[in-house]
Amino acid sequence: MTGTEEMAEPGSVGWFAEHLNDRTKRGIAVETSALIRAGSLTMGTKLPPVRDLAFALGVSPATISDAWSELRKQKIITGRGRNGSWVSGDHIAARPFRLAQSGDYGEHVLDLSKAGPDPALLPPLVEALRHGASAANLNSYERIRILPELRDAVQGSWPYRPEAFLATSGGYNAVYTVLHAFFVPGSHIAIEDPTALRLLDILEDLGARILPVKSDRDGPLPASLAAAMAHKPAAFLFQPRLHSVTCQTVSQQRIGELANVLEGSDTLIIEDDGIADIATSPATSLGGVLPDQVIHIRSFSKTLGPDLRLAILSSSTKLVDQIQSFRSFGAGWTSRILQSAAAWLLNDADTLGSIDKARKVYRQRRTELSEALAKRGIPLPDGEGFCLWVPVQSEQFALITLAARGIAVQPGSKFLINPTHHIRVSTSTLENRYDEVADAITVAIGGAT
Repeated sequence: MTGTEEMAEPGSVGWFAEHLNDRTKRGIAVETSALIRAGSLTMGTKLPPVRDLAFALGVSPATISDAWSELRKQKIITGRGRNGSWVSGDHIAARPFRLAQSGDYGEHVLDLSKAGPDPALLPPLVEALRHGASAANLNSYERIRILPELRDAVQGSWPYRPEAFLATSGGYNAVYTVLHAFFVPGSHIAIEDPTALRLLDILEDLGARILPVKSDRDGPLPASLAAAMAHKPAAFLFQPRLHSVTCQTVSQQRIGELANVLEGSDTLIIEDDGIADIATSPATSLGGVLPDQVIHIRSFSKTLGPDLRLAILSSSTKLVDQIQSFRSFGAGWTSRILQSAAAWLLNDADTLGSIDKARKVYRQRRTELSEALAKRGIPLPDGEGFCLWVPVQSEQFALITLAARGIAVQPGSKFLINPTHHIRVSTSTLENRYDEVADAITVAIGGAT
């Protein structure tokens, strides 16, 4: 080593030149994160100017900027522009930012932040799991895509006739797997706005360039989707039946209009039917007219129970083959026990009756709060599902006002690419306190009790 090299300070241009061997964008990001994880670059270390480091490494400034951008997404460096960047953390693993901000509010708070199923309305699993324990070929390492009995149980209610099915470990697992199987960081992905916060977390983890598609009461707006299509998105991700945030149902006319926009493109269409049969409307899909472009995903977490960890996707044989190839890096198949248990439940008359009861109860709870708000001069669109999407003058004021009254809700910004002022109020477990909640919301949005 020369004297200059011996004196190079950690984080200096010379130090980076010594320690970074892979000069690609990805290589610089990976090797820098490893140096931070190892403690060679400590928290607070100022990173060298982009142009100076680019010159020393023999790369373009854009390469350094893109590498730093990747580390910012991981929350391990911060800052940009004239003030520079510095090490701000040593937590390398990616975290779902929006989901991580959700709190546990304690037993004395009315928690209307979690829009999930009411455990009391889910079917019992004892008999189903007993049946699942006798599933065919149990404990084999054969990477089965879907048990025949589960395929047979869903075919009758599937919105189109696909070439192939695949069982996955939940709806979001299916979306995550599909996106990472087909797309690379920087891919343009169109998605309706608002959407589920976990879908945005997954897209941001992928490093996708998100193209928001505006929606109205009938679903994604064809003109907005057409504008997004000008960027030639690799995929369009939307909820084809009941929207998990706005609780509006996509009309059949709108489905046809979306098909007209997407027909003839190379855009993969990912349909996330996460609410599934909690909706009164029948399952719908673009798969009937664009079968080679569609991946349709139905989750059973809201109807059969989240601990079953089960969803099913359908698509062309070619696309399912590619998804399965990617899955082979991990477990490679979904538990036969859970698949067989789900098949038993879907064929059980009592289970179907409990789903029908749950559907009615969820709708009644949502309607009760909606009508209480309407009486206070806050009309909201009719809908069904687990929540209300309420416009407010200020999200922060609304959250603080409700918290002061012992009520927790979600800020609408978690579900949006282009922020507007909303709160999402879960109604799925709300019972008998409709007037109390409506009074609090009225104050929170700027009205008066």
